Amino acid sequence: MWLRAVLGAILTAMGLGQLVSWPAMSDILAAYRIGPAVVLPWLAAVLILAELAGGLWLLTRPRSCALTPVWIYTGVAVTWAGLAVQAFARDLPVDNCGCFGRFLTQRLGWFVLVQDALLLIYAGVLLRATRKARARAAAATSAR
Repeated sequence: MWLRAVLGAILTAMGLGQLVSWPAMSDILAAYRIGPAVVLPWLAAVLILAELAGGLWLLTRPRSCALTPVWIYTGVAVTWAGLAVQAFARDLPVDNCGCFGRFLTQRLGWFVLVQDALLLIYAGVLLRATRKARARAAAATSAR
């Protein structure tokens, strides 16, 4: 339960930081050199919406056994980790990882990669815990 609330708060903060930074998000994502400039606002919008939806769901319903917010969180974590790993492997100069938009800026380096790895580990823990909770709830329901 506490992991869902903490990760929900982090995801919501990321989404809010990026939403407030909307005019800069295309430039922030452009540093990753992942596609044409016309795609970047769409990627930013999808990330922001996913972060806010998943984060608020996890934050406001920490006892829920719903898998949807967990998969949203996992998708966001995989996206940011994928952006970071490919940019790091290509030795791209990313001055702001963009996780919180213009706020809490970090230069892409090992520390950001470790943070992304932790987010992926938490996604795995969250998926496992949610599946176990769902199985327990189903067993309790069928026992009645």
